[in-house]
Formats: sequence, C-alpha cells, structure tokens
Amino acid sequence: MLRKRIIPCLDVRDGKVTKGVRFLGNRDIADPVELAEFYSENGADELVFYDITASAEGRSLFTDILKKTASRVFIPLTVGGGIKSLDDFDRVLKCGADKVSVNSGAIADKTLIRKAAARYGSQCVVISADVKRQNGKFMVYGRGGRDDAGIEASSWIKFCVEEGAGEVVLNSMDADGVKGGFDIEMLKEVCGDIKVPVIASGGAGKAEDFTELFKALPWVDAGLAASVFHYKEIAIPELKKRLFENGIPVRF
Repeated sequence: MLRKRIIPCLDVRDGKVTKGVRFLGNRDIADPVELAEFYSENGADELVFYDITASAEGRSLFTDILKKTASRVFIPLTVGGGIKSLDDFDRVLKCGADKVSVNSGAIADKTLIRKAAARYGSQCVVISADVKRQNGKFMVYGRGGRDDAGIEASSWIKFCVEEGAGEVVLNSMDADGVKGGFDIEMLKEVCGDIKVPVIASGGAGKAEDFTELFKALPWVDAGLAASVFHYKEIAIPELKKRLFENGIPVRF
C-alpha cells in the first residue's frame, strides 16, 4: 500500500496566510514563507499554496511571495490561484512550483486541463474542486467559493481526469474550518471511482479525523488541512506516529 501523505495548506491573501470557516470570515495567521519553511522541516510530505483571492479579483497569482516560498521549501509544492492560461502554468512552474492547481480557470475554459497536460504532463496538473451540498446534490463552486458553477461535482471531476488532470483535491465547503472531520460522504460520492490520486480537504479537527479518513476510504491518498496545523493543534510528527500505530502507512 502506498504511504499516505499529510499536506498543510497555505491560503494566502495580501501576503499573509489566512483562514476562515466555510470560506468566510478569514483572518490573518502568519507569514507564508516562514510557515512553509517550518512545515518543510517538520514532517509535511507536500505543501499547497493557494492565492485565494486571485480569481475573484481577476489578477495573476503573487509571484514574489511564491518565489520566496519555493526557495525555502524542499518538499513538493502545489500552487494555485488565478490560473487561467498556459502562460499562468508556465509562470508558476518557473517560480518553483512542482504542480499547478486549477479550479475557476478550468471551469471558464474547458480545454485548459487538456492543453496543460499535453504541454507539461498530467503529473503537473491538479484539479481542485470546491464542492458544496445544494438541493441534495454536490455542486462545484468557482472564484474561491463565491460562484455556483452549475456543475455536478462527480461528472466534473471525471471530465477533468479524462482531460488529463493527474491529481484531484476535493475541498468540502460544508466541512471547511468546522473541524468536525473530513466529509467522507462527499468524498465517496464524488471521487469513489477516480483512478488518479485524491486529496481530501476540509474538516480536520483532530488526529483521529485522519485515521477515520484513511480507514473509511483507503483509496484516498492524502489528507490536507490548514488551521489545525497552523495553530499547532496537531503536530505532524505526532499525527504520523498515531497513523502508523493504527496500521496506516506514512512517510517518516
């Protein structure tokens, strides 16, 4: 069995790491460069860097902060926010990203994933989907959770993988920041038959939530979280030790 990955997420706004609840009420936490370096040195398997207002503000991702972050990180780095063209992919990869995460840009241009995968390889293309329950269905949202894209999540993820996305990040808007556990129902419904790596995002509140995630859905490849790591409510080395003790393979 492949080792499970533990991935902190840096949601960056105006040069600061920020965090809210269900995509609302964000408040600043820390400097992204310093926090990224801390995670790189303290057991994180990978790191995700999102410029969370780039799409909503119609601008490109902050490259200066990204360059500084990438220079201090020695684990794989996935970057997203305002990615809407191949030029954006190129710019972000040249700044030091290993993978590029796209959400709103793929909704606006249904050919973007296919073109990016053809140029850079599927291993560089991550589809990140912000998903919320709506009238009994799981629906995709764009622009940082601001816009209902009118797309059912399961069909959207399947389409993106067929187009060449090499990894899926499923962000549960219902569970985000609530710390009540990962949205296992949503993950199973939306990504249960996906054949590329799946990263669960949203809802982690304690170490047991990661154990429950990997036990309930052994095909999930990674757990992504933000505030529980930022506020040091969960230490990644201790989390990995607990997962290992529960029979879940991890990297030490």
